[in-house]
Amino acid sequence: MYEPIRTKSVHSTMAGTASDFPHRSREEELDIQLAGHLAALLAVTDELRGLSPSADLDTAAERLADEVSRLRGGHAPARAVPAAAGDPSALHQRAHALAGRALVVAASRADTSAAILAAERMDAHGAAVPTDPQELSAAH
Repeated sequence: MYEPIRTKSVHSTMAGTASDFPHRSREEELDIQLAGHLAALLAVTDELRGLSPSADLDTAAERLADEVSRLRGGHAPARAVPAAAGDPSALHQRAHALAGRALVVAASRADTSAAILAAERMDAHGAAVPTDPQELSAAH
């Protein structure tokens, strides 16, 4: 019913040959994305450590830094300077969301260690966020 296209696509001639720009595999793209989510989670974790230091947050930050380094081929992640002031509840909510994103990417690339770490951090930050409406209004 339809006639096949007989001429080259305008898009393929504009871009030149396929070797004109680097290509990354799906696995490489997922590694980059996962490292980004975990690095952002590390930054929020470092901020929380500044507000309320704890052994759990210290351990989590170290594990997150190790995972980011692994995904980035041994390059250590940038670390945030702990904040002196801030809203811990909002930081926990942000960390929970970042851990959820990291979990989705880790699951799609079948990275068990990153998925376990992200799930643990989701649980920890989810437990730290108040769910009672009175607690939420008191936190703000």
